[in-house]
Amino acid sequence: MSTVALITARGLFGRRRALILLPLPLLLIGLAAICRAYDLPGDQWGEAVIVGLGFAVVLPVVSLIVGTGVLGSEVDDGTLVHILTKPLPRRDIILAKYAVAAGASAVTSAVPLFVAGVLADSATFGAALAVAAVVGAFAYSALFVLLSLVTRRPVLLGLVYILVWEGLLGRFLSGTRVLSIEQYVITIANKIDPSTILDAEVGLGTAVVMSAVFVIGCTLAAINRLGSFSLAGETS
Repeated sequence: MSTVALITARGLFGRRRALILLPLPLLLIGLAAICRAYDLPGDQWGEAVIVGLGFAVVLPVVSLIVGTGVLGSEVDDGTLVHILTKPLPRRDIILAKYAVAAGASAVTSAVPLFVAGVLADSATFGAALAVAAVVGAFAYSALFVLLSLVTRRPVLLGLVYILVWEGLLGRFLSGTRVLSIEQYVITIANKIDPSTILDAEVGLGTAVVMSAVFVIGCTLAAINRLGSFSLAGETS
């Protein structure tokens, strides 16, 4: 399992894909720094930068890039067959790749959100954002790893979930927020350190339980899906 994780990490950070991860976090930090440099109160720009950019764009998009990358490219180019021939339980393959995806997404998202939180309010608020980002990264990664196994267009479907389900429907239809990872993240951060910058739309219990459902349910589904792949790289 550790070998698969190491190979996955090398492949992920050794490609140009890793460079794609940098602009959004740097943009988030840059905008927060500019607002702070002009002495603007955090409650004037925090929602737009932290929620509108950090939680709504940086966290899910970074998780999408990484989550679909750890398995999607291997499915497309057929190298997944070589992994399946190894004497490893397919559960271990999924868990190793998921751990790399979630860990990379968590670090890449939590660090800039922590910095933005410190600039907007305090270190405590920054820490709350970082913790929530880690939870979100694990939930998003589980979903996007699963998508890379069930469709040839995981990035497209992932964008539909982020932009349409969370970005559009989640803002106008309250019922869709129950299945919105973005809403779970906002609620968790607001519970750790309440702030006027964050507007929680779901309860804490819902946020915690549904985050766990995404992580466990999508991971189990991904394990089951990989188990249906034959050595020809196709589902049986």
